[in-house]
Amino acid sequence: MTVLEDRIEMAEEDDELTLDRLFESLERTTPEGYKVEIVEGAIFMSPQRDAHWEIIADIFEQLRTKYPRRRVKSDVRIDYPGHLNGFATDVTLVAEDAEKDEKGLWHCQDVEFVAEVISKSTAQNDYGPKKTAYALAEVPVYLVADPYQGKCHLYTQPKDGDYLTETTVVFGTDVDLTVTDLGLTLKTDEFPRD
Repeated sequence: MTVLEDRIEMAEEDDELTLDRLFESLERTTPEGYKVEIVEGAIFMSPQRDAHWEIIADIFEQLRTKYPRRRVKSDVRIDYPGHLNGFATDVTLVAEDAEKDEKGLWHCQDVEFVAEVISKSTAQNDYGPKKTAYALAEVPVYLVADPYQGKCHLYTQPKDGDYLTETTVVFGTDVDLTVTDLGLTLKTDEFPRD
């Protein structure tokens, strides 16, 4: 191991310990019904809005028509590349052979699909640092459902911290995921606007 690799490993260990301590503290103090994430070291807490939950549930149910419950996650912490990124993604699909690490967390390298539903207070995260972190982790498919715009933004082909392809569809139009490894079509006709 080179000195640089050793320093990177030590920094990652420090970040993981800091994330663990932050989440442990937040678990004791977060009010019921609030979602907590740490994005680039900043803590974000937001209440669950009805339209937000309806879209999450719809995406989750559609994924469940093809994938077993064990692979489809919601609001489960996964740590991503970058400084102090511990996300509780709205909907996550992990690989069939995914295994949790020694701390009981899923590996970001095993994530095949992420869906985020926009909240006004955290929208900048979903379109900015979280999108970058997902691309750095090479999450092949990232979907942003935006009930304020009434649109879905589909990002594919991660490369060098960005996605090469973006497709936008309005609510009511199907999101074609058959061109990805997910191999399904996501219906948006029941996604509510906010």
